[in-house]
Order: sequence, then C-alpha cells, then structure tokens
Amino acid sequence: MCQVEAAWTLAISEAVLVPRAAVLREIGEPMQVLDLALAPPGADEIEVAIVASGICHSDLSVQRGVVVIPRPVVLGHEGAGIVTQVGPSVTSVAEGDHVVLSWVPSCGHCRWCARDEAYLCASGQKAADAGRMLDGTTRLRLGHEDVHQMSALGTWAERVVVPVQSAVKIPTDVPLELAALVGCGVLTGVGAATRTASIRQGDVIAVFGCGGVGLNVLQGARLAGAERIVAVDTSAAKLDLARRFGATDTVDASAVDAVSALQELTGGIGVDVSFEVIGLQATIQQALRSARRGGQTILIGMPDRDATLPMRALGAVYGARTIRGCWYGSSLPQIDVPHILELHGRGEIELRALISGEIVLDDINHGLADLAAGTATRSVIRFDRP
Repeated sequence: MCQVEAAWTLAISEAVLVPRAAVLREIGEPMQVLDLALAPPGADEIEVAIVASGICHSDLSVQRGVVVIPRPVVLGHEGAGIVTQVGPSVTSVAEGDHVVLSWVPSCGHCRWCARDEAYLCASGQKAADAGRMLDGTTRLRLGHEDVHQMSALGTWAERVVVPVQSAVKIPTDVPLELAALVGCGVLTGVGAATRTASIRQGDVIAVFGCGGVGLNVLQGARLAGAERIVAVDTSAAKLDLARRFGATDTVDASAVDAVSALQELTGGIGVDVSFEVIGLQATIQQALRSARRGGQTILIGMPDRDATLPMRALGAVYGARTIRGCWYGSSLPQIDVPHILELHGRGEIELRALISGEIVLDDINHGLADLAAGTATRSVIRFDRP
C-alpha cells in the first residue's frame, strides 16, 4: 500500500480527523459547509488547527472563475492557527506552535527561490494551480472524491494539512485573528510599497482602491518614506478609514475625475508611484495615466482574464515609465511576517482596524456577499467560537 493510501486508511479510522470546511463544487455556486476526511501529514507537511482565516478578493475570484482551480476545492488562503501534528522530517515547527500560513509554498532551491524570489517559486505555483500538495497529491476527501485546497492551504476549514514551507512560526502572544491577516492582505500591501515599488523619501503616491490590501499599501508607503499619500476610492467610509492608515489626502472617485484630481494635487506633474489594487480595466487605466514621466505604476489587483494594459508603447518609452506587476508583495514570508508583527507590536503597523467583522464558518456566503458588495474591508472567520 502506497504512503498516500496508507494515510487515507489511517484518516478514515480516526474520526477526530474529520474537519468541517467550506467547499466550492461549481463556479458561481454558493460555498457548501461539509464534513471532509483529512489524511495525516506526510513528509515535510504539518497539520494545523485553523483559528482564524480572512476572506479575500482572491477567494471571490476563484468562486467566480476568474482564477481557476480544480474542483471541488476548499477555499481560503489567509489564515493562522496552531500546529497539531508534524510529519516525518519536520524540525522547523512543533506541535503547539502558533503559525501564520503563506499561500506560496517555496521549495528553497529552484531558480526563483535562489534569487530571493520565493513568491515566484515554480513548485509552489504548480501546487497552487493544481490545488494539491507539493508532491501532487491531496489530503482531503469527500467520500472517495479528492478535494483540492486553494494555494495548498484551504484555510476555510477547521483543520488542514499544509507544506511545512507554508508555515511561519510566530510568538504565542500574538492574537491569531490579527496574525491571519498578515499571511495575505498585509504582506501583499505592505510589500507592494516596500519591496515591489521603489519609493523615495518625499515621494507622492496614489493608491486606487482602499480595501484590505489597499489600506496596507498606504501603511507600506508611509514606512517607505512617502511624503504625500493619496487614497482614491468611491466609498466615503473607506476614504475615512484610509486616513487612519496613513493617507494624507483623499480623492472621491465617485464625485471627481481621479486623474484630474491627482494632476491638480501634484501641480500637473503626476504622482511618483501609482498603485492599482482593484483589478478593473478603468482603474488600471487611471493608475497608468496618473503616474508622472519617469514614474511607476504597480498593478496588484487581480484583473479579469480579458483585461489589457490600455497604454501606447510610445508613452512608456518616451515617458520612461515603469509598469510592474506585484505578486504577494514580492515578499519573503519567513522574514517579512515576523518583521510586520514586530512593527505592529511597536505601534507602527495597524492590524485590528482592518477587521470589519468576525463570522463563523456557516456564515461564509454572507461574508463573500459583503466583500462583493464592497461593504467589508476584511471579514475574519473564527473557528474558536461556537
């Protein structure tokens, strides 16, 4: 009997390893909360009891079919919890450790990992695309049907088995509902400003979209030394919140033309760095048009498959403009997660105010609806409450 089948035999015999999880069976359908069988961790894998998991736009993109992962699949990729079991050869974490989960498992030896670009790890991306572990197999089943895991995680579940490379050990005194946010939204937003972009002291930057990721771009820009930080959104409530996260100016794009407003704010020059955090064709165009000659535009939001870059090549060359995609904030989770938590402990990064509400797993579809409607900054699923 092979290792995976042996693991399934063990899982089926141990009723304790039957977690509830939010499963997507078909694109566009509501999530279903189901009981799944969970195999124990294999080599270089760990089992984690999820305590908190955020609801992110990338999850919505999978539900809508913008990002395609084989189904059925447990969604969720922003989570934190407690290690409950370790597989063979695991030494970096132990049972009882608190961990933040990274949604890009890195092999540590491919070309990208060797260049400090672990967020582009070839093995990690292959596993994420397939909704499987790094060895190409699954750890969840519904009856005899394999169930996939988003980003080799699937954090909308009471328990998960994940690659140990995805686990970042953190101090046990950090609230796990806050730590969970660092695994995706905070790392992506702060990293976009501090790692992906090249912000200089005194720069003027603009952020299009002040949701969970955009607010963290504002925080990152402040840390990077930007002097004027402009938040652009159509929601007055989000613009008010943006000021708490570092915005010095706001532009209500529902009332004025955002590009014209930014031109006026900069004396007709344009911003040094513009960040697009929504993924809409219209806001991508606005971000490109708002950057000055020699400026940068950083694309963070997940666009539709048919979205294009609406800009003439001559404009990029003649204006010496830089357009750069941002994946996971160009981050190094094993370094950046502890650093961000240290900054939070010193009061230099805000986390608590990112949470717009806490829900239980059974309310997952309400949480997704709030996100789609733009009424939620970050809803967090709590698994430690009845």
